[in-house]
Amino acid sequence: MKEKVQLFGRSLSGMVMPNIGAFIAWGLITALFIETGWMPNERIAQLVGPMSSVLLPLLIAYTGGNMVAGQRGGVIGAIAAMGVIVGSDVPMFIGAMIVGPLSAWVIKKFDKLMENHVKAGFEMLVNNFSLGIIGAVLAVLAMFGVTPLVSTLNHWMSIGVGFFVDHGILPLTSLFIEPAKVLFLNNAINHGILSPMGIQQVEEMGKSIFFLLEANPGPGLGVLLAYCIAGKGNAKSSAPGAVIIHFFGGIHEIYFPYILMNPLLLLATIAGGAAGVFTFSLMGVGLTAPASPGSILALVMMAERHCYVGLFLGVLIAAVVSFVIAVPLLKFMGKDTSLEEAQQKKDAMKKQAKGIQDDSSPAAEPVQGAAKGQGRIRKIAFACDAGMGSSAMGATVLKKKIAAAGLGGIEVIHTPVSSIPADVEIVVTHQELGERAQRSNPNAERILITNFLAAPEYDILVEDLKKRNQA
Repeated sequence: MKEKVQLFGRSLSGMVMPNIGAFIAWGLITALFIETGWMPNERIAQLVGPMSSVLLPLLIAYTGGNMVAGQRGGVIGAIAAMGVIVGSDVPMFIGAMIVGPLSAWVIKKFDKLMENHVKAGFEMLVNNFSLGIIGAVLAVLAMFGVTPLVSTLNHWMSIGVGFFVDHGILPLTSLFIEPAKVLFLNNAINHGILSPMGIQQVEEMGKSIFFLLEANPGPGLGVLLAYCIAGKGNAKSSAPGAVIIHFFGGIHEIYFPYILMNPLLLLATIAGGAAGVFTFSLMGVGLTAPASPGSILALVMMAERHCYVGLFLGVLIAAVVSFVIAVPLLKFMGKDTSLEEAQQKKDAMKKQAKGIQDDSSPAAEPVQGAAKGQGRIRKIAFACDAGMGSSAMGATVLKKKIAAAGLGGIEVIHTPVSSIPADVEIVVTHQELGERAQRSNPNAERILITNFLAAPEYDILVEDLKKRNQA
């Protein structure tokens, strides 16, 4: 069951994460120019409705279709999505997530069926008209078939949300959300449920608390601060750096190994999360768009202008509650599990969450490539699942090391592991993503690591680059 939910979460994340910038643009326009915004402007505020009801669902549908069948899949996904968009009065994010990939699957099957059956010279005619005809049919079917189903689903979800809010039990969502984050189910919850409901609530109220349920950095901050005080060994010494990355960088994944070292600390994050949600509810706090990554800076940028006091108070209370519970748990019930062992445990769980089988293939070797290759290197890519979080962190670290070594003419990028550019010569990725990196770019040398922030392989790579680029 968990594997199915994780697969669902990966699919949703793949459709939403590449478009987070568009969500932020919409959120900023909403926060600034609606009637209750910082600079109310009735004319500019006219952008808010079309962006949420048309632009964002189209982007999601296009991205979902592109994941299944490339450019043609993206185009037909967007065409079909217009059917659910026009047929509904509310933003059709869930509808777009359904019809985008489904339409792409249909055109992919059609293309496979027509393979080797098209006369030479008629390829463009068949490709264009098949896309247009099938897309038109799917748009009509989506309008009259999918829209009523999704509208009914939205209605029942709204009733459920209303029950939680009206009875003051929204903080209980932390019982599910905080453990889900450590188990890598957060994408299924955040992007599949909370964000669509949040955007609909923004349309009605100008802000939504749902964007804060998973993004609040307070619970994780409390645990990391507890390690700074009551931790031992490497866990204690590394915690201050993790605090900065988690709180300001928004990379929540960095505190997961600290939880896995002592699973009882989930009690601290659950209590902290519930306290934060209670505070947000009590003070009417909400964001105007998803805060991704979950950095305090992103929360401030997306907060509705009357919510800053409640926002900071909710994050602070969540951190304090989490800290107060975590400290005694660490002191009196802590285990001797090392941070490295916890990191390995987290990696195994992340591996399962990303659908990677455990094997002893060559891709599981710690390092492959840099020392084995020859010739000048001009482009290096850091690859992670989404290409935005840990890989961006690692790319920044390596850029600094390359600059300090006086090496020039080397481009370092970060990218999703599923779409590594063909001109990349060296790929640095997590050892559990080695096989996927090889499939994505089989010609590149690979360096497989376990920690994007502080990998000893970086220094080895820099020394190798000196030899190869200065030869």
